[in-house]
Amino acid sequence: MSQLTDETDETDDFGFATDVLIIGAGPAGLYGAYYAGFRGLSITVMDVLPQLGGQISAMYPEKPIFDIAGFLSVRGRDLVDGLVAQAEPYAPRYLLGHRAVELTHGVDGRPVVRSDQGATVRAGAVVITGGVGTFTPRALPAGEEFLGRGLEYFVPDPSVHTDKDVVVVGGGDSAFDWAAMLSPIARSVTLVHRTARFRAHAASVAKVRSLGVEIVTDCEVSRLSGSTHLEQAEIRHRTTKETRLLPAGSVVAALGFLADLGPLRHWGLDLQARTITVDTRMATNLPRVFAAGDITDYPGKVRLISVGFGEAATAVNNAATVIDPEAALFPGHSTEKEH
Repeated sequence: MSQLTDETDETDDFGFATDVLIIGAGPAGLYGAYYAGFRGLSITVMDVLPQLGGQISAMYPEKPIFDIAGFLSVRGRDLVDGLVAQAEPYAPRYLLGHRAVELTHGVDGRPVVRSDQGATVRAGAVVITGGVGTFTPRALPAGEEFLGRGLEYFVPDPSVHTDKDVVVVGGGDSAFDWAAMLSPIARSVTLVHRTARFRAHAASVAKVRSLGVEIVTDCEVSRLSGSTHLEQAEIRHRTTKETRLLPAGSVVAALGFLADLGPLRHWGLDLQARTITVDTRMATNLPRVFAAGDITDYPGKVRLISVGFGEAATAVNNAATVIDPEAALFPGHSTEKEH
């Protein structure tokens, strides 16, 4: 049962208390919320993004995911919805749009986390599942003034591109995935990349070619133009400097992302580059602080969503024994429990 039930939701010098504070609302964090609830612990989930789902919701909610156990294919949005529904019976508290900025420990040894929105949470344990940290898209050098008026870095809702001439910029998996996804509904799709070599998987490139998408290589977007909304994209050949105007009701710039651990870098965690070092319990070097998912590192680490699910369960089970030393590490199988 919850160790802080009598204090949860009460306003005091700490703001409020919770058994487990999960920092990061991506797949690993949402599964961790379910598992903490399954163990009878009260849960709070904090994320800097305004919606649940982490990078999946922000970057590829409509993209099919093929490496989730038990699913031949599952759309990103559906995976997130399922994880949220799985945790819902345990009533997690969500603090969305909150960046965790400060971690201290109270006189009782419990972690205290403060957000940039003024929330202060005292937790029995903290589980960091923040993916690769805060991520921001690499900006398209030309035409930033059209951001939100035709220039986009994500495709959360493909329908807004219906019957438009779309220019996708980039050569990675996201660029080719979005080109393939938009091709059936857009008036036209043109993919522009600065070289003739692509980072995307060969199968993704072949699929886009089979859809009849024009792929323009060795070119960059040099200018965007339009009146109140984007209308044209000028592309320039990198060698000949020749230019060409493309009709563009929207431009999707898939140029990659810059990841930053942000305030977590100053918490005293043992870090390797942009990852947190953990042991076999998913424990960090800080007391009562665990981590799971892509943000963690250890010998043999494999960065898959499925691996993150297992790490989240391991972190929560070990956190439960720290919160209540008399608790069993393994709580039994879910099939043995009544829901």
